[in-house]
Amino acid sequence: MEGKTAGEALALAVIVTELMGHRLELETHPKLFSPGHADRGTLAMLSVAHFLPGMKVLDLGCGCGLVGILAARICGEENVILSDIDPLAVEVAAKNAARNGVGGVRVVVSDGLTGVNGSGFDLILSNPPYQSDFSVAKRFIEKGFNRLKIGGKLLMVTKRRDWYRNKLIAIFGGVRICEADGYFVFEAEKRSDRYANRPRGMRDGDKT
Repeated sequence: MEGKTAGEALALAVIVTELMGHRLELETHPKLFSPGHADRGTLAMLSVAHFLPGMKVLDLGCGCGLVGILAARICGEENVILSDIDPLAVEVAAKNAARNGVGGVRVVVSDGLTGVNGSGFDLILSNPPYQSDFSVAKRFIEKGFNRLKIGGKLLMVTKRRDWYRNKLIAIFGGVRICEADGYFVFEAEKRSDRYANRPRGMRDGDKT
């Protein structure tokens, strides 16, 4: 496929969906998560999310960009960052952002939050990968806490309840859990600069 990137050469269907009054057209790719349709877990998370103009938002693990692009349409493209560890996902999400009128949004390759240049987020949203040891989710929760402003919220969606509930309570001090379409959506608000399970005076580590 001369003249095309790997992503362009294998790009397949386009997902068309309407969310929060916004019509989105999203190119998909067979190597990305949920390539044939909008993921049900992601839609469950969005059923709980509230975006407002001017909110600073991070779509952590953006895939093709559905969450971040919707956020950018409402909050303003200058206020939203999309990140993913997969360069192909970043390529597709950037293309989709332009396709949906928010081409100025930042889309970055990042292992967790290490490549994200920014903090003070009002909202971080993530549909973390399912792993038996929870290592990725653990980093997302701990490092995500550090990047939120006081009053900012972390939203996560999974099909597993107990570990996420316990971890979010340990870090944030509390969590709200909603059930939607067979998924658990977790909403945790940052109310302190300290992890809830750390004694006063102990540091929580760096901000990465």
